This record gives sequence, C-alpha cells and structure tokens, in this order.
Amino acid sequence: MKKTLLLILSLFIVVTSASAQSPSSVVDKVLGALKGSKAVSATYTVASPEGSTKGTLVMSGKKFRVLASDVKCWYNGSTMWSYSPATDEVNITSPTADELQMTNPYSAAQNFKSGYIISKGGKGNGTYTIRFTPKKKSNVKHMLVTVSTSTWLISKAVIVQTNGSKSTITIGNYNRNASVPAGTFEFDKKQVPAGTEVVDLR
Repeated sequence: MKKTLLLILSLFIVVTSASAQSPSSVVDKVLGALKGSKAVSATYTVASPEGSTKGTLVMSGKKFRVLASDVKCWYNGSTMWSYSPATDEVNITSPTADELQMTNPYSAAQNFKSGYIISKGGKGNGTYTIRFTPKKKSNVKHMLVTVSTSTWLISKAVIVQTNGSKSTITIGNYNRNASVPAGTFEFDKKQVPAGTEVVDLR
C-alpha cells in the first residue's frame, strides 16, 4: 500500500504544472510550481489486480492528507499520522529524510527527476503521454502518464510491473486553489473508528 500511495502522491504533484513543452520541462515546472503553489485537492481511483479503491488528496507545499478506504494519512510538515484498517491502529512518526523520500510528494517528485528516464510516450486526441522508466532495477517496468493538452492536468496513469501486472490511477475533480481549514494536515480522530489505538513511534 505504501508504494501505491507514493505513486499517487508523486503523480498528483504534476497537476500543479500549468504548461509543458517536453517531458523533462514538465517535471521542472512541477518542482518549481509546487514551492509556491496554494493548496491543491483532487479525487483519485486506483484499479489494480488486488482490487480498486477511491480517495481524496489535499496538498499544500510539503504537507498533505490522504483519505481513502484502505489508508488515511496526515502529514503537517514534521509529524505523520498513518491509519491502516489492516492493523486497526494509528501510527505517529517523525519521518527521517529517507522515509520522506517514500512518502512526501515533493521528495517523491525529485526522485522521479533523478531516478527515472523521462521520455515522450506518444500523442492522442487531445492528450500527451509521458513515459517514466526506472534507471535502476525495480519492480516497476515503466509508468505511462496521460495529460490533457487543453488543461495540462493528469487524467490517467498506468503503472506496469515487471511481472506484467498493471495498475491504473485516474485523477479528477482538481482544485488548485483549494480552501484549507486549520488542522487539515493534523490527525482527525473522527476519520477513524472510535477507540482506535494510537501508537506513538517517535
């Protein structure tokens, strides 16, 4: 699940880009836009061999919140709260730089820039596809990210594993000027079952 969440966060960050001329320039603009962007929100659906799930994501700078049936996560820039129905508990951590590389959208996007070969995947009717191929050995063979040429927002991403399995992430309902109430990126106990154990691992 952590790998799927990372991919969702990494791909979601691309929606802050307002224009694109080449696959590489898109990623450069993503990193630049994120630093000064306001809060961004969207909905997503993940379809994989294991099943499907839907969720919402809100992100502002290095802070983010993910709410879905199979995972709930809050990160306020220093502290992370993660809830999994499988363990039925909330874990509190203060992520290290290496851990943030696996969970923080900004760090993940930087990893995409340095850890993947970025190339043009093709053009369609009103779409532009970017192919991400890992430079090092990975369980991921490649990722194909489809962008609308009218809005330059991601509509779909297909992740192809080396074993041939595919996962599809569909993103929509974007709001690049989302209203973010105080506490959005802090743990909300109302989002988890009453009595859920909170384990402080800091």
